[in-house]
Amino acid sequence: MRHLLCSLFLFACFFGFSQDGDVPKKYSLDFSQFYGSVALHNPDISHLITNHPGGIILGFNRKRYGHQDWEADLGYPDTGFSFVYQDMNNATLGRHYGLYAHYNFYFFKRNLQFRVAQGVSYNTNPYDRDNNFRNNAYGSHLLSSTMLMFNYNRENIVAGIGLKAGVALIHYSNANFKAPNTSTNTVAFNLGLTYDFNRDVDPEYLTPEAKEKIKEPIRYNLVLRGGANESDVINMGQYGFAIVSAYADKRLGNRSAIQLGTDIFFSNFLKELIRYQSIAFPELNVEPDTDYKRVGLFLGHELFVNKLSVVAQLGYYVYYPFDFEGRMYNRIGLKRYFGDRIFGAVTLKSHGAKAEAIEFGIGVRL
Repeated sequence: MRHLLCSLFLFACFFGFSQDGDVPKKYSLDFSQFYGSVALHNPDISHLITNHPGGIILGFNRKRYGHQDWEADLGYPDTGFSFVYQDMNNATLGRHYGLYAHYNFYFFKRNLQFRVAQGVSYNTNPYDRDNNFRNNAYGSHLLSSTMLMFNYNRENIVAGIGLKAGVALIHYSNANFKAPNTSTNTVAFNLGLTYDFNRDVDPEYLTPEAKEKIKEPIRYNLVLRGGANESDVINMGQYGFAIVSAYADKRLGNRSAIQLGTDIFFSNFLKELIRYQSIAFPELNVEPDTDYKRVGLFLGHELFVNKLSVVAQLGYYVYYPFDFEGRMYNRIGLKRYFGDRIFGAVTLKSHGAKAEAIEFGIGVRL
């Protein structure tokens, strides 16, 4: 688990914050305190929602001024890193220490800031059969974590010091690598200060020259994904999986493409879950030789940033011999191109808000 989640974090950091050469650099720091509530997204964690969690968010940001095409196209976002300390104020859930890579997007004359952050968090008190059996939210110390912040952000009001305030959502999950994994979502109010290290430096935002719209024929992609995960049955064990995907994509412009394709899933944890249900729950009428494989069709979108792209896909199982979390599934994640054809990918596959696996893949775009 440690290597999988650390790889995901390094993937995001490496792809988002590469060197830019000799261009103006401006940095800022923000510090916020937050206080909120754990959302009851699943009745199974109702016994864990006893107090209001709180903590701090520390962010380090680099301003972007359009020296690369993607910066202007996306409204000159910041790139940076966040650290989050969160006390769940519940002895069963423990505390979190998280490190994230983030983007800050701006709206309304850059007075509203939307932060999207992805990283890894360490939980101090995960599930333990003997010592912490009530914690059915976190099955492991290391968790994948997503943070969203929507803030009023006013920088450099006095001597480089500014103000920010708003709301934040912090999600913790191990993507079903190890049961239990009910996960938590914290909705919180935050209030804090910002500091501009280069308050006397004010680079100009560059307007890119008009470029010819990228025109491509339909491209064909093959992807092989893999990883390991576990069913919701505690101590059933982790099992490897493989996914073969083939899809076509069509560019809609310089930044977007739509996708249409198919997935074939070889999920070995389902093979064990089928065997378990056929023995332990005869009333479910599950045959022990039920096929564990699934086939899905999906529609997707790809946002091209630079060598990095963001993918989102929505799928439907057309071959579905064993009922597991419903026929609809979704996938979201990152791709990194190495040249014009080869790419690596890290994606999260889920059924609605219920994660199934973190997938690591390699593919070719023909």
